[in-house]
Amino acid sequence: MTPKIKALFHQPSSTLCYIVTCPESRKCAVIDPVLDFDIYSGEIDTKFATEVIDYIRENNLQLEWLLETHAHADHVTAASYLKKKLGGNIACGGEITSIQQTFKEVFNLKELSTNGEQFDRLLDDGDELPLGECNIKVLATPGHTPDSLTYVIGSNAFIGDTLFMPDSGSARCDFPSGSAAQLYQSIQKIYRLGDDITLYICHDYQPNQRALRYACPVSEQKEMNIHVACGVSEREYVTTRQQRDAGLAIPRLLYPSLQFNIIAGQLPAADEGNKHYLKLPISGTHKLD
Repeated sequence: MTPKIKALFHQPSSTLCYIVTCPESRKCAVIDPVLDFDIYSGEIDTKFATEVIDYIRENNLQLEWLLETHAHADHVTAASYLKKKLGGNIACGGEITSIQQTFKEVFNLKELSTNGEQFDRLLDDGDELPLGECNIKVLATPGHTPDSLTYVIGSNAFIGDTLFMPDSGSARCDFPSGSAAQLYQSIQKIYRLGDDITLYICHDYQPNQRALRYACPVSEQKEMNIHVACGVSEREYVTTRQQRDAGLAIPRLLYPSLQFNIIAGQLPAADEGNKHYLKLPISGTHKLD
């Protein structure tokens, strides 16, 4: 069964969200949903998530799965909000537990459970999920983050941040437990899916102001990816990736995103006045001594 794929672009974070539908059963999965979040005011909005809801309702679809390709550091997930509105099960990579453990310490989240219980399903390499007459195959593709997954549905693969479009290269690997060598191996795993498999990316930053692109065949990535085309060795890739990562600023929404995303997009616990707060670790305090 060939799925129907609807791509929605969240311009503020350059994120692609996908609604993948089994045309026979009208069951659907939403991959990498987004909440609007203004870092300056701390305001959350559901404008983009409402576009997802409207599409699902207008097309009489049944939401089965809310799938995260990884714990995002550049946008806030709308998974829990969409589940509240439409039902479905939230799933992510099983290595989310190691990310929870890391950031429990970073943010001093004393009450945070780090067994992944905030998600309905923790996924491992080789798992399969039903979507009506379609089938979702799970591939572990770590390197950008330890929990990174690729979802293969028919001749389509939703690859998260593993690769961008060929003119943008590949994802950074300088987050905790990231690994350029591991990412190289994950990319080779994706390339082995076959030249005709269509890859759907999670972000398009539209270099040189080109038009939005979010899908291309494996063959195009192998031939044209500026970081990891065929013929680039692991050693060459790791050197390039590490040099590039050393000059990158942290993502603008890093700290708020992770505090939401490691708990499936739920709000942080409220205080006694029923207000919710995010934490910002302060570094460089030794300079004040």
